[in-house]
Amino acid sequence: MLQALGTDESDLYRVDGFPMPVCGFKRARQAKTFAGWASYGSSAPKLGTFYGFHGHLLINAQGLIMGVSVTSADVDERDVVPELVSGLQGLLLGDKGYIREVLRENLAHQSLTLLTPLRRNMKDYHPQWNRTVSRHRQLVETVIGHLCHWFDIEHIRVRDRWHLTSRVARKVLAHTVMSYLNHLKGRPYLKFEDLLKA
Repeated sequence: MLQALGTDESDLYRVDGFPMPVCGFKRARQAKTFAGWASYGSSAPKLGTFYGFHGHLLINAQGLIMGVSVTSADVDERDVVPELVSGLQGLLLGDKGYIREVLRENLAHQSLTLLTPLRRNMKDYHPQWNRTVSRHRQLVETVIGHLCHWFDIEHIRVRDRWHLTSRVARKVLAHTVMSYLNHLKGRPYLKFEDLLKA
């Protein structure tokens, strides 16, 4: 389906992550599910400190999912990027959490340029640059919103890694199928709301 949607022609990508808590923070000390695999992590805008996993998502310029990975919540999202973008070339947009000079240099070796907003204390900081990059990377937040709202991907609801892997794969496949159906109907890929009525 991705080939039919022309993803081979992509050269602009967006990356971001989302929390996948195993249980409420107060219950984390007693949690036995995924013991040794789940961990404590931080998702300041949404949950603060939580116990569970972290999802990592890569999309192209049209919002089609190109890669997904699930790690324990304490894994640095920058460490996951090389796996997600293996073999890709072009531009990769991320938020400030992806700022790391070594990562940028390594991606440049495969002809992939990492662009992020800059922190205020950085030499080349400019508000307009930050607004421009942030605006162009908002699409990945839309796709994460779809996966959470339509497919409930952020909730674990399983008790072992095999079922977790299967569940995540089904959610990503369902998102791709809906995008493909929109394509067949000549509609925007991410217009899911009234797809079944169209």
